[in-house]
Amino acid sequence: MSTTATPPALDKETARALTPAPVVGIIMGSDSDLPTLKPAAKILQDFGVPFELTIVSAHRTPRRMVEYAESAAKRGLKVIIAAAGGAAHLPGMVAALTALPVIGVPVALKQLDGVDSLYSICQMPRGVPVATVAINNSTNAALLAIRILGSAVPDYQQKIAAFAQNSEQEVLGKVETLESVGWSAYEVKH
Repeated sequence: MSTTATPPALDKETARALTPAPVVGIIMGSDSDLPTLKPAAKILQDFGVPFELTIVSAHRTPRRMVEYAESAAKRGLKVIIAAAGGAAHLPGMVAALTALPVIGVPVALKQLDGVDSLYSICQMPRGVPVATVAINNSTNAALLAIRILGSAVPDYQQKIAAFAQNSEQEVLGKVETLESVGWSAYEVKH
């Protein structure tokens, strides 16, 4: 029987210093948006992309929003994913304050099922672009962020290509199963 010493817990400063600097910022207007953004965080984590995730409200913390957007590039961020529901001003306001690419994630609320957020984010005035994904689709926001990073980092391009190939194999496996068992016996897995 061998015993292995448990390494001492790192204090926050040391842990922060050992963590790679984030290149993607994920921001949300409210903590209630976190469930929508967890898939994006998981994808970035799976792809090995360093990211930060925080709350930045365009309406309740406007000074924080300005500071976040204006300091993002200096802090090493390359892409910002901004999620918001309702009036959904966060992605557009951040895009107005930084030269970095901003990807907007419209969040569905009880009213209007996210269509209001979608229109708010995708109907930006000329000169203030926000790439917009489907309502609640932070998965595509993360994949788009990785593709943007991949334009300068070949490793991310290779990981995206492998992801696409795995997705293709998954669908082809379903085709094979459907053709094998027939439509009436096929069970859709969610």
